[in-house]
Amino acid sequence: MSPFLLLALLGITVPRVQALTCYWGTLVSVMNASELPLQWTTSQKHCEEGWSCQDVLMLMENGPQVYVVLIKGCTQAADHEDLITQHRAGPGLSIASYTRVCREDLCNHLSTSLPLWAPHPPPALGSVRCPVCLSAQSCRSAAELTCPAESTHCYSGHLLLSAENRSTHLRVQGCISQTGCNLLNGTREIGPISLQETCDSEAMLTCHRGVMLRTSQDLTQKPVTWSANSEQLCNRGEVCQETLLLIDVGLRSLLVGSKGCSKARTQDSQAISIHSGPPGVLVASFARFCTSDKCNSAASSSVLLNSLPRPAAPAPGDLQCPTCLSVFGSCTQNSDTVMCPKGTSHCYQGYIALRGGGLSSPVDIQGCVAQPSSSLLNGTQNIGVFSVIEDHDEAIVPGGAAPTLVPDGAAPAPYLAWVAGLGLSLALWCGAPSLLTPFPHDS
Repeated sequence: MSPFLLLALLGITVPRVQALTCYWGTLVSVMNASELPLQWTTSQKHCEEGWSCQDVLMLMENGPQVYVVLIKGCTQAADHEDLITQHRAGPGLSIASYTRVCREDLCNHLSTSLPLWAPHPPPALGSVRCPVCLSAQSCRSAAELTCPAESTHCYSGHLLLSAENRSTHLRVQGCISQTGCNLLNGTREIGPISLQETCDSEAMLTCHRGVMLRTSQDLTQKPVTWSANSEQLCNRGEVCQETLLLIDVGLRSLLVGSKGCSKARTQDSQAISIHSGPPGVLVASFARFCTSDKCNSAASSSVLLNSLPRPAAPAPGDLQCPTCLSVFGSCTQNSDTVMCPKGTSHCYQGYIALRGGGLSSPVDIQGCVAQPSSSLLNGTQNIGVFSVIEDHDEAIVPGGAAPTLVPDGAAPAPYLAWVAGLGLSLALWCGAPSLLTPFPHDS
């Protein structure tokens, strides 16, 4: 029963929180400093009940260039008054931000960059010269300029800026007043924007990042889109990976996917494996590890489906087995008994626990198998980025001893971790609505 309905039945009136209208829009751009100060107009958006309006403006000034990020819209963040922060003071590279969260219609009415930027005379020049660049593409052709007098070192690094599952990889070179890789002075968040910095030349690999979880009846036949709307800046020694695992029990299929960075088990490699079936339960996988920017770019599950065997549909046999494929619960309550295809001789019952690549999940499985051996993975412990553990009862022949089942309501240890992370997984797969339009990506 709804809390509001319950209170109404008790005669208690609770005022609903007003749904606000907020200014809404996004700007992400590298501009010439001569174009500042900026002014803008934006559209409006009706927010959900209880949400506030937000203004976020970040300016990164670097000689003749300025990187601008503006986000206006609805937010669930706590309200706060105007906050101006100087994350890195110039001259040379400088970073400043303005944030506000407010709870009135159209209160996020910032319309100019003047709170963070005002015209100023050119600084006195020193003797240090540095390449100067702000780019989401490449800094190979960066111009070398004379630094302001206070600047003593050259900075060269990469920033990954992410917000609402969108991200951009920004290359930065310029003048700075101290050595080291600390352009952000410890800043990791500016409003909804998260920031990650590296200056390690061996840790500049950017990978697509996201997880996918999909169940249906025809995932072995019809390719589905496999996209990732976020990116990840890898740590030293990591490579890009993309892994697909397909499990099919006949009545139902499950497709699990992961894209991101991974510790290099191997360098450039690609493998398709059929771990079990057909006939009977099919378990197949695609795994790729690669070492160039955003090389984990497979766009659909056809990278796996195109390599699966396509035998003619087998005639039904005389074996009947419970059939189930469950991520959200136990098969003890969801099984359908089906006539198995000819060539199968036993019933399988068990689960495969997946961990890694942003996922932690047991998959409960029942179905028909062709061999007395009840293992679907045949001892495999790693499938791409996933670590896998199979637990099963001995494959049974109808009429034999009843298998031992997981108690009703109980689940393997990974199950609770999966439930905790499920919201993120589904949001990434379903393409949850975002307040932030896509950051510009590298070409």
